[in-house]
Order: sequence, then C-alpha cells, then structure tokens
Amino acid sequence: MISLILLQVVLSLYLGSPETAYRGWAVYGGGPESIRYSSLDQINRTNVKTLRPAWTYDTKEAFEGSEMQCNPIVVDGLFFATTPKLRVFALEADTGKLRWSFDPHEGKEVKSRTRVRGLTHAQGRIYFAARHVLYCLDAKTGKPVLEFGSRGRVDLREGLGRDPETLSVSANTPGIVYKDLLILGSLIAEDLPAAPGDIRAFDLRTGKIRWSFHTIPHPGEFGYETWPPDAWKYIGGANNWSGMSLDEKRGIVFAGTGSAAFDFYGANRAGDNLFANCLLALDANTGKRKWHFQTVRHDVWDRDLPAPPSLVTVQRDGRLIDAVAQITKSGLVFVFERETGKPVFPVEYRDVLPSDVDGEVTAPKQPFPLAPPPFARQRFTEDVVTTRTPAAREYVLDKLRALRNRGPYDPPSREGTILFPGMDGGGEWGGPAFDPTSGLFYVNANEMVWVIKLVERARKTGSMTARELFVSECASCHKENLRGTPPEFPSLVGVAKRRSASQISAIIRKGAGRMQGFTDLPEDAVDALTEYLVTGDGSNSVAFGSETSPIDLKYRLDGYIRFTDPDGYPAVAPPWGTLTAIDLNKGEIAWQIPLGEIPELAAQGKKDTGSENYGGPVVTAGGLLFIGATNNDRKFRAFDKTTGELLWETELSAAGNATPAVYEVKGRQYVVIGAGGGKWGNKSGGTYHAFALP
Repeated sequence: MISLILLQVVLSLYLGSPETAYRGWAVYGGGPESIRYSSLDQINRTNVKTLRPAWTYDTKEAFEGSEMQCNPIVVDGLFFATTPKLRVFALEADTGKLRWSFDPHEGKEVKSRTRVRGLTHAQGRIYFAARHVLYCLDAKTGKPVLEFGSRGRVDLREGLGRDPETLSVSANTPGIVYKDLLILGSLIAEDLPAAPGDIRAFDLRTGKIRWSFHTIPHPGEFGYETWPPDAWKYIGGANNWSGMSLDEKRGIVFAGTGSAAFDFYGANRAGDNLFANCLLALDANTGKRKWHFQTVRHDVWDRDLPAPPSLVTVQRDGRLIDAVAQITKSGLVFVFERETGKPVFPVEYRDVLPSDVDGEVTAPKQPFPLAPPPFARQRFTEDVVTTRTPAAREYVLDKLRALRNRGPYDPPSREGTILFPGMDGGGEWGGPAFDPTSGLFYVNANEMVWVIKLVERARKTGSMTARELFVSECASCHKENLRGTPPEFPSLVGVAKRRSASQISAIIRKGAGRMQGFTDLPEDAVDALTEYLVTGDGSNSVAFGSETSPIDLKYRLDGYIRFTDPDGYPAVAPPWGTLTAIDLNKGEIAWQIPLGEIPELAAQGKKDTGSENYGGPVVTAGGLLFIGATNNDRKFRAFDKTTGELLWETELSAAGNATPAVYEVKGRQYVVIGAGGGKWGNKSGGTYHAFALP
C-alpha cells in the first residue's frame, strides 16, 4: 500500500493544485500526459445512477457509413468538436447552444467517410486538419486566422522533401502544443506510393515548419543503416497517426509510430526499419531524438502503435518513477522510464518464425515485456474456437486447419496466416486511462481474429489492361470482385450510380478517406481505371516502361479478411471485447471484464460476449470509469473503477465510438460523448450527448 504521504506526493506530481488541475478538458485526452483522468468528483459512485441527459447536439450530418470519433475539448466555457463531415463548431458547454461553425469543404458535397479524433487549442486559436490542409481558426469566431500560413491554411504535403502534388497527407489526431510550437504527426497511405512519416513542429503564429524529425532516416542520421541505402527517397509510412504526449517540465514529446509502407510485404525495405513501430522520445524544442524503443522490428503485420503514450508515475522497489506506458495492437504494455528509456519491467527478445515468401526477410527476434501480462489473448487455438453453434464451430475449425497458425509474429503467407489479436487490436486508438491515485491503468481491447494472405501482384511493366491494373493496385482493399469489405473498404459494384466519371477520376488521383491518391499513375492509366469502374470494360490497355520501380512490389494483400463464422460472428469464442484494469505498480492485472454485448445474442441468453469497440475510457476522482466504444449495443457505461462493477448505463443514438470528455461549467460537472457509430456496418450517427446530475 502507498502511504498517505506518498500518495500526496503522487497527487502533487500529477494534479498540482487539486482545485484547478484536471478539472477541465482543454486538451485531447484530457491533458498533455494522455492519461484521460478527471479530478472532478461531483458525479460519483453514490449518485451516478441518477445521471440524466443535460443537452444534446445533433450535427445533422450523419450519412451511410459515416463516423464521428472526436474527443471534444472545452475552453473558457466553449465546447469544440467536429461533425461526421468535418465541420468544426463551438457550443456553449453548459447548454449545447451553437456559437459558430466552420466548414472546410466550403459547402461542397461530402460523400466520403473521414475521421478527425480531436482538435488543438492554443493562444485563442483552434487547429485541425481536413484532407491535406492544416487550418487555424479564431476560437471566439470560427474565422480563419489570416496570418497563419496562407490565409489560415498550411498545406501538409509541403516540406517533406518530395513533390507535394504526388503525396497524400493529412492528420486525423490533433497535435500537441509546447511553448509556441504545434507538434504534429500525420495520416498517410499504407501502400506505396506513400509520403514519409516526418514528425514536424509548426510555429503557432505563422504556420512555418520549425523542425522535422525524419522517421525514415536520411544519410548520416541515426538508424539510416536499418534500411536500404535509398529507402528514404521512396519508402513511406513510419508515421505518428495516433497522437502524442508531452512532459512539459522536461521538454520531452513522446510519439508512437506505425509500420512502414507497404505494411505486409517488405522486400524493398530490408532491415529493422527504424523508426517505424517505435516509441520515440524527442526534445520538444528541437526535435532531436533522446531515446527510442522499437516494439516491432521490420513490421509486416500492421502493428502500428495505436494510441498516444501515457505519462504515468509508478512505484517500484520503494521509489517513484516517472514513466511512459505504451499499449500495442498485440495486447501488450511496454513501460519505460521517461528520461532514459530504461524498461520499468524486463523486456525479453524471443526467437520468432522466418518468412518463406520470396524476397522477404523478417527479423529473427521480437521484444516481449515480461510484465504486465497481455491484456488480450495471444493464441487462436482450437480450444478457443467459437462454440456458438456446433455448425459454426465445425465451419471455423475446417477453415482454421487450412491456415498457418503458429503464434505471434507468424509472417504473412500465400496460404493465409492467422493474426490474433487482429489488425484492429488488442489496443486501439481510443487509448488507455490512468488513475494517478491508485496506479491503475485501464485499457479496452478487441479480441478478433484476422487472416493475412499475400497474392502476386501484376508488375507495372509493358502493357496492362485496365482490369489487370485494378487488380494490381486496388484489389487489396476493394477485392478482385469489386465488392470490398464494407463499410471500411466500400464496394465499387455499381459505383457509377453513386459517382460521376469525373468524381471517380478525382478520387483515383487524389484519394478519399483512408485511400491514398495514385499520383504515380499516368493520365491514360487513370482514364482506363475510370472507364472500367464506370462501364465494366476493363480491356483498355495501358503502356508502362520496361523497368520496375522500387515501389512496384511482387505481392499485395488479398483483402482485409476478418475471420468469422458462417453467420458473421467472430471465429473466436467470447469475449470479443474487454475492459482491463492493470496495476502498474505491481505489473499485474487487477480485474478484467467483457465489454459490451451483441443485442440479438443477448436476447437468446448469450450475454457478456463483449463487443468490438473503438474509443477509450475516462477515469475520475469520483470512483468512476466512463466508456462508450462498443459497436453493437450502443451503450454508454459507468463502472466502479476499483472493482469493474457496472453502476450505470444508457443507450445512445448510435455507437459511442469516441472517448468521452469530462468538465465543469458554473460548478456543474458534465460527461459528454459523441455518438457517431458507423463501424463495420453499424448505424451511423452525428449527435453529441451530454450528461449531468439532476
């Protein structure tokens, strides 16, 4: 047990003055430490059952397949958030009354799903990205700040050392502010061609780039030797899309990066590939590397670090340690000392299986933390195959026995390889919450099985038909039959009924949503693809040169394959979603419960199955943990943070695939969550729900 004096020390380290700190929500995730903690306790264990709607704001912008993942911020009594179509707005935080809104699309029709998970406020300004533009707005009026960039806009494609017109760059997670800098990651393509994932600091006043950190090192930079010599010229990715954390006192910014592109086959990027899949500690003033830890070497499993690192203080061996905790899609937690990068818990490097796909050389060892234990199951074996029905079990067993399934870091294969947890975790972008008064670390997780299968890609040499070009460049997401995996990867069957030829051509060139633009394709290739999608005639030929490019790879992904039973339920036995409390002082799991349920199965008596979930928790001084996240049941819940007991729940207008915000205005505490839904075919929504005591 931590003594009362020691507890006060911990509180002072985190909260400063308890009367003022962590009583609002002015920063994405609740504060620069990314611990999603609120010191408010007006709403608590004893009265949460009386929680009632305080106000709602319907954006009226939901459309089929749309999502709304924004974690709102509240500054000076104003509530700032985004809509499914990326309109930014300000409300009165106690009433939900609209003050202003700003449309980055300038009234143009929006049909493509886009995601912005939050906003940044600094010096009376709001910063956010829509497509390739970083905007700066006046927080009081919503009007662009003309002195920032070019009349309130900065082109994020510029300053990366490549032709901006050939790049697809955005930012779906807000940057973090240090002094007069906005430090920002990026959202880029996961297939080639892709932009490099430079982390950049922009001047808050002017928008000029003050420093850049090359996550794909240039000649002479640390880590350059972990890539082929010219990789920095053509490889993309290794980007921080999930957000950052900041130790303001030490001037250190912490960022987790994703995999290098192409995600699933790395024959053109031999080596460990620093700084892909790394927890980075950078000098916030200069962008210089202080230390790093690579959680996956030469990633071919899409094991991006999915959430901002959490800055925590833990007690180990009788001393307090300022640490940084990083969750992973694999369901692991790595914990390091903030200043040095020394592991708080031992990390073991284990032998892993090699790839037998020609051209691929995977790393022989991968790191595993010895504590805390994984918060998600690590092996999909026959004993955890679904038992929902005998027929479902036999179907899954038959499929499983035809796939490779040798455990963590089993490389992608031509037969198909089990990935468990799947591409969406384990941990996901909602991130964990940390209670500095107890040392408990809360993380919600998915437990879904995916399959990674590689197929040969037609090389862009000589002459290709439009159909062959589509299969080479587009089938990984949209499949050879054009049916995709809706809604994440939409069907293109009948797309000409939904889009004009000019719109289809523009999307191929510039991208939309998660799709990169195919800026490397010549005009006649784009025209041939457009004709194929509009008319179904894929016979038009396109001429390419005789030499292949280093980004023209031999293999592609055979679609994003979720392993389900014949009725569409997960192939693995429940729980399919969990909520776990981890004691970071001990490195042990304190409790774990299923999170959510599937309404039609619950009606049959199959409760506590858990649900796939996106969006994170918030923990409060009132003894509560609030979380939405669950795809299927659309519930917003409050749990006892010590025991995991469910204390309150309500049904939202759509799934709360977002992280709540907790704040107070005029002495009243509010809890707000966006109900955007839309994940994997579930109902889309566009309403923010605010709750308070009567």
